[in-house]
Amino acid sequence: MTDLTVSEAASLLRRFDDVLILTHVRPDGDTVGCAAALCVGLRALGKRAYLLPNSGQTRTTAPYIQPYEAPEDFIPAKIVSTDIASLGLLPQNTERYADKVDLAIDHHPSFERFGRENIVRPEAAACGELLYDILRELGPVTAEMALPLYVAVATDTGCFQYSNTSANTHRVAAELLDTGIDYRTVNKVFFRTKSRKRMVLEGDMLANMEFYDGGRVVVLKVPISLMERVQADEGDAEDLSSLGGQIEGSDCAITMRELEPDVWKFSVRTGKRVNASTVCAELGGGGHAAAAGCTVEAPLLEAKRKMLDAVEKVAGKFSD
Repeated sequence: MTDLTVSEAASLLRRFDDVLILTHVRPDGDTVGCAAALCVGLRALGKRAYLLPNSGQTRTTAPYIQPYEAPEDFIPAKIVSTDIASLGLLPQNTERYADKVDLAIDHHPSFERFGRENIVRPEAAACGELLYDILRELGPVTAEMALPLYVAVATDTGCFQYSNTSANTHRVAAELLDTGIDYRTVNKVFFRTKSRKRMVLEGDMLANMEFYDGGRVVVLKVPISLMERVQADEGDAEDLSSLGGQIEGSDCAITMRELEPDVWKFSVRTGKRVNASTVCAELGGGGHAAAAGCTVEAPLLEAKRKMLDAVEKVAGKFSD
């Protein structure tokens, strides 16, 4: 299957109308920002376009979903997905569209090309970089498009701190800023504001973290019992996976979040020594070389052991 070029994807979108845009389960800034920007771009062409409501939205992502949510009586003619690497990442209300995606836009090396047409840029730090190029082909990128695109690019690079950040990432960000968007508020909301409950979550994770392989591998846990004790919600738990990567001496940070009893969502953040995507692929997941994820159904100790075994298989036997 041949992937589309940017020009081909833009040409295809020009022919679309009555478009429904899908975001992935537990939506982050990249999937939401891309979807919102694309929706605005299509409307600028005179198209009808909406986002499918996503129950996983939080107080930080909701402002980029709710203004564009599809009404209940909307019947789409075309389906587009943004930043969804596999059908397994579709929210429950999206499953009826699983075999109907007309265009899938993504940037993950593990992208499964499930759309009737696909475009992927695995070297991009964020899907927002690719979406920016597509929107430029469709017409001028306005501030209304640029703001959610900035959210997409900034969040997937940790405000341009992660190793996936490239010169092109900065070029795209600079051009988005040139439209006059309020990037300062975005940075404050996403990167410099934490609820008190979030602080308690982080404190517990750090107090109970475990080290392996001479301290290079760290495991942090977020069981349901912790979320209930703190009375934290999804907004408090956003991007907890970034915490482990800040620990000195570690190059493989594993965050395990219990979504349901004995159902653990793993987020793996690594340096050059460990390929996170290869590790998570061992357990049915995927992602990028430095950031990937998977889900394991097992009690805590068994789930943790499966992940550590996968890391050892990829990186070599632990030193302790």
